[in-house]
Amino acid sequence: MSGLRISAKVFAVAASLVGVAVVPGSLSSAQAQEAAVLFRNVRIFDGKGSALSAPSSVLVRKGIIEKISTADITSASQVIDGGGRVLMPGLIDAHWHAMLVRPTPMAALAGDIGYNNLLAASEATATLMRGFTTVRDMGGPSFGLKQAIDEDLVAGPRIYPSGAIITITSGHGDFRQLSDLPRTIGGMLSRMERIGGSMVADSPDEVRVRAREQLMQGASQVKLTAGGGVASPFSPLDVSTFTEPELRAAVEAAENWGTYVATHAYTPVAIQRSIAAGVKCIEHGHLMDEASAKLIAEKGIWLSTQPFLDLAGAAALGPAEQDKMRQVVAGTDRVYALAKKYKIKTAFGTDVLFSRALAEKQGSMLAALTRWYTPAEALAMATSANAELLSLSGLRNPYPGKLGVVEEGALADLLLVDGNPLDNIALVEDPAKNFVVIMKGGKIYRNSLAR
Repeated sequence: MSGLRISAKVFAVAASLVGVAVVPGSLSSAQAQEAAVLFRNVRIFDGKGSALSAPSSVLVRKGIIEKISTADITSASQVIDGGGRVLMPGLIDAHWHAMLVRPTPMAALAGDIGYNNLLAASEATATLMRGFTTVRDMGGPSFGLKQAIDEDLVAGPRIYPSGAIITITSGHGDFRQLSDLPRTIGGMLSRMERIGGSMVADSPDEVRVRAREQLMQGASQVKLTAGGGVASPFSPLDVSTFTEPELRAAVEAAENWGTYVATHAYTPVAIQRSIAAGVKCIEHGHLMDEASAKLIAEKGIWLSTQPFLDLAGAAALGPAEQDKMRQVVAGTDRVYALAKKYKIKTAFGTDVLFSRALAEKQGSMLAALTRWYTPAEALAMATSANAELLSLSGLRNPYPGKLGVVEEGALADLLLVDGNPLDNIALVEDPAKNFVVIMKGGKIYRNSLAR
């Protein structure tokens, strides 16, 4: 069990320290499940289409969208008059690191565990208040944070956790020092392994154990690094890391639990080897070639990629890592061009690391997708498409129900937007001003119309 999983009592203290109070007088999640909230006079972006609905009413009860009608609905304990504003699904970030957004790399590895958890709790609340009601956590010890959010001790998004990143010796995710070598199989774990950030595995058997450990703790999917990465000091971008049998061991373990493996992979070799092993989702892919893109499309593999357009956040990295980031940024236009050309199933994420300032631009990264997509396509990617990817977790899905859409029977994760994001997607860049109501699971976390 991760050393970063702390008690509910500590998180209760955390809530008071980091200021996670929501709307004054707001209901608890349990109370919100029973209360009925009516959004009246709203135009709906359903998460899929390219146009808004006629003025409508949306009734939420027991955390679910119970009824949508162009006729008036009268039975509700709370009525929110939308005034013609746009009601849309809560946003989803398909590549997030809840425990690694705010600390520096050194603090994440060597800092006080309790403080890092409080920092993550504060960031979780900020993430929710930016309109991201769900995140797919792609590496880090977020199990305790997820539990605290689910138990309503901390305000934050739904978390689909991967647990520790599984890597190889010298692979992306291996943050040990050279003084930690040589590694003894079965010997003492490194600090990064003890805190549940990443786990080193150098054989199919080790991979199988490490994958099962994450599933045991509640992982909704398993994450491996199939190639080099930017932030890791001993991991050139061009290297391929796990062998196909090693990758397949993780895939078999995940499939036995009814879920899937996603791999960090930039290069054609890493991508193609992952697919050959049965991986269902490629993370990043910025250095892919035409053949890799065609293979992804033919096999129906998901591409979870990010609109990296500049060196924002590079200050936290060393010169060698900054050079690797330049290579990734240079590949961004190509990866989206190939995704569009081959109609690849594409998810949106941000992959923010070690930068609170960059996290605050989460909505701006979504808006940047309009370099390649229409606003409606970009918003659909961050809602219904991302929700489709989340559903690959099958029975390991921690939040059964339909996410990413505004339709009857879906989970009530909703944003009321002051303006039309289909005409002006830049509205998502200023959530404090433009997201006048934020609801997750039927509970209201912001209602600026009530002032």
